[in-house]
Amino acid sequence: MGCWKQEESNTWTFPTLILCLYGFFYMMKPSEPFLTPYLTGPDKNLTIDEVTNHIFPVWTYSYLALLFPVFLITDYVRYKPVLLLQGISFIVTWLLLLFANGVAAMQVVEFFYGMATATEVAYYAYIYSVVSTDHYQRVTSYCRSITLVAATVAAVLGQLLVSLADVSYFHLNAITLASVSLAFLCSFFLPMPQKSMFFHRKDISETLPGPDKGVPTVGSDRPSSCQEDKGSVSADRGPAPEQQAGNAEPQNHMLRVLVQLSKDLRDCYSSRKLLYWSLWWALATAGFNQVLNYIQVLWDFRAPSHSSAVYNGAVEAIATFLSSVTSFVVQYMKINWDLFGELALGIFSAIDAGSLLLMHFTTNIWACYAGYLIFKACYMLLITIATFQIAVNLSMERYALMFGFNNFVALVIQTILTVVVVDSRGLELDIVTQFLIYGSYFAVIAGIFSIRSICLLVSSKCKRKIARSCKEHLNRAEHASKEQIVPGYTTRL
Repeated sequence: MGCWKQEESNTWTFPTLILCLYGFFYMMKPSEPFLTPYLTGPDKNLTIDEVTNHIFPVWTYSYLALLFPVFLITDYVRYKPVLLLQGISFIVTWLLLLFANGVAAMQVVEFFYGMATATEVAYYAYIYSVVSTDHYQRVTSYCRSITLVAATVAAVLGQLLVSLADVSYFHLNAITLASVSLAFLCSFFLPMPQKSMFFHRKDISETLPGPDKGVPTVGSDRPSSCQEDKGSVSADRGPAPEQQAGNAEPQNHMLRVLVQLSKDLRDCYSSRKLLYWSLWWALATAGFNQVLNYIQVLWDFRAPSHSSAVYNGAVEAIATFLSSVTSFVVQYMKINWDLFGELALGIFSAIDAGSLLLMHFTTNIWACYAGYLIFKACYMLLITIATFQIAVNLSMERYALMFGFNNFVALVIQTILTVVVVDSRGLELDIVTQFLIYGSYFAVIAGIFSIRSICLLVSSKCKRKIARSCKEHLNRAEHASKEQIVPGYTTRL
């Protein structure tokens, strides 16, 4: 029986199945769209100001503080322990949410939720350490799709239970606690990876190949640029594996990896194209996370939950579905993204800005819902394009590094927004004015990339015009030289 389990766990299907089950249960949180009504309702008796200015900002601060160390620790301990930590964090979050009271207790809830969010990187990175490159595309599709399905099912279920069965928010949170507990149990069945992207690379433990052979890499079937990236990583790694095992200290190995990561980051951002796409990623993700963090507060302000029907779950379900559709449509867009990509960033960022300003100026809850649907769909469309543009020319290791660093920069920007706009130690603006700031923020992003895209288009047009002019000049010169040669040749005859 034990041998059968070991054989089964060595295939790609078993860890993928377990990870998908884990992803489904940890995203199956029907209470999440109703968090603000729960906190401001009779269960917790908190005010809107306490939720907005004292409780929700803690999530941003804890997420920022934990993201970078968790990113490195996740790779160093090979993912599974961090998935277990994420499960524990979710359980603690919902236990406190159910049974604790007061502002301080809810701030602790936000801290643990920030920890759970920071450890999410383990979910998306784990599968690449236990399956071969032949299955990367398939397992990525499965793992990402299951989370979208779970989020949609959770939102629909929550809305149906609230609207039709009159289930209380407390019991919705109890269902969520049961779901994340199942996710925690699933994580125990995941096989322990033998390698990771940075600290436990596969080629370190393998026998060094002969002089005529290349070092086998995880992405050997990727484009040449990816293999070049990995080759440079291997070249700077120092002595042969046998030598390292004999005389290298673990601290030296960690330092060497960190130095190599810093070199890789510098090389990645030396590309102007990757730099601008990453800039949009960081700026837009900061604004997107900020809006997601406070959108329920705005909805509760426009239509107070104690006196109005709440449709947060239905809106989140529709938003998730639209986001999936827009992300899926990207693969069928036959567009020169190198030329028109930044124009798309400018246009859709402007639409995002318009939807946020609509939410600021309108007093109609349905208009707020519509603005949120447009905002989220446009962001998901653009982030999918940005992900492809960044990933297409990088190895998986460098893409993971840029992904982590871009998100870290986004969190720094979001923290600045939170401190200045939301926190009680800053301006402590009311929720309606906050969305005016967020709309203006996306308008600035739209302006930056629209101006740059126009400059690129003008520059490209000028280059084509100059090239055409040079070609015409050369043709005329060649034609003139032929006319001079032919008469002389005839006369000599």
